[in-house]
Amino acid sequence: MNRLHLSYALVGVLALLLAFWSSAVRRAPVSEPLLALSLGVLAGPLLDLIDLPADQMTALMLESSRILLAISLMAVALRFPLPAYRSVIRPVGVLLAVAMVGMAVVSAGLAWLVLGLPLALALLLGACVTPTDPVLASSVVSGRPAERELPARLRQVISGESGANDGLAFAFVVLALAVVTSGSLGGALVEVIWAVVGALVIGVAVGWTAGRAILAAEEREDVDRGSLLVFTIVLGVAALGVARLAYTDGILAVFVAGLAYNAVVGGRSRASQQRLDDALTRYLVLPLFFLLGIEVPWRDWLELGWPVLAFVVALLLLRRLPVVLALKPALGMSWRSTVFLGWFGPVGVSALFYLTHSQEHGVADPRLWAAGSLAVVASTVVHGVTATPGRRWYARRPSASTG
Repeated sequence: MNRLHLSYALVGVLALLLAFWSSAVRRAPVSEPLLALSLGVLAGPLLDLIDLPADQMTALMLESSRILLAISLMAVALRFPLPAYRSVIRPVGVLLAVAMVGMAVVSAGLAWLVLGLPLALALLLGACVTPTDPVLASSVVSGRPAERELPARLRQVISGESGANDGLAFAFVVLALAVVTSGSLGGALVEVIWAVVGALVIGVAVGWTAGRAILAAEEREDVDRGSLLVFTIVLGVAALGVARLAYTDGILAVFVAGLAYNAVVGGRSRASQQRLDDALTRYLVLPLFFLLGIEVPWRDWLELGWPVLAFVVALLLLRRLPVVLALKPALGMSWRSTVFLGWFGPVGVSALFYLTHSQEHGVADPRLWAAGSLAVVASTVVHGVTATPGRRWYARRPSASTG
């Protein structure tokens, strides 16, 4: 219990420091997740101040990442007015229908060829690290520096993709899990179809109902701005819970619920959403990445040796950028925007969720968590350090206002 209280104290102090120097952190080449991760490594593996049992850590990280994704995806769905998302249907559709499959294939191929995993396990690892993380991407596309340095259309594409592909990755993971655990592919396919269709139905129903309820409350003057902020957070958790009770894809249901709510309430959500974005990127990510820092499997990394390092480097360079560049004609975006879009597709909270989800469903091979967690750590460091310089590079280029 004392170690748990120490965790509260360390994360709380970090949050206070970030609040004191929030503007400076935004300008610095670091991110909030990276700072929390570093603190966890210091308190865990380096100083051995905190050490939680592996089974408790897995369950805690699974549920923490699930809740964080729900709140994050609600923020993504409300980040722009719905017509703005409609204007980027083409590039987002290409990224979801083609690039996502390409990233899964490339990631699985690297796990098989470079890391030497069995093909089934490589497919699962590739599926887990495929989705673009909405939490880490939020530090790139939200806030005043992003609004000043990046065009709105580019930010909308990154937001729309990161919101949708987190939920759609569930299909890849379920099918790969069936292969790894020698389950029925037919049964897994039925589960995938219900998960996606059910998530769409539940998301629309929950979001539309919540939006109509808010409009009715506003007509009676029964709601204020503070309540709207809390309501959007609770809405994400509620959509997640309803979808999970129906055995559908809870992550996708949250994003769809947010879009449906956005369509009903329109611009009324914008002010509350901006505060939600700021709270999310600065504070809510801290406990999860602190846990990741405590849990990093140093011994497993050392046992895997240089192949796991080569795998992670290849993953960062080849998983996304070449795939997105190859799709430039279909995306209809400039080379500048395509390069930026191809680089900033971080591996983060969504990967942690699917990795721990796989462990909970019977995948005991330690190489899955070892390789996946190192990919998350490396992406957190690399994309966290390059986010601010990348935005400034884009802003210095001519015609930076066009996407």
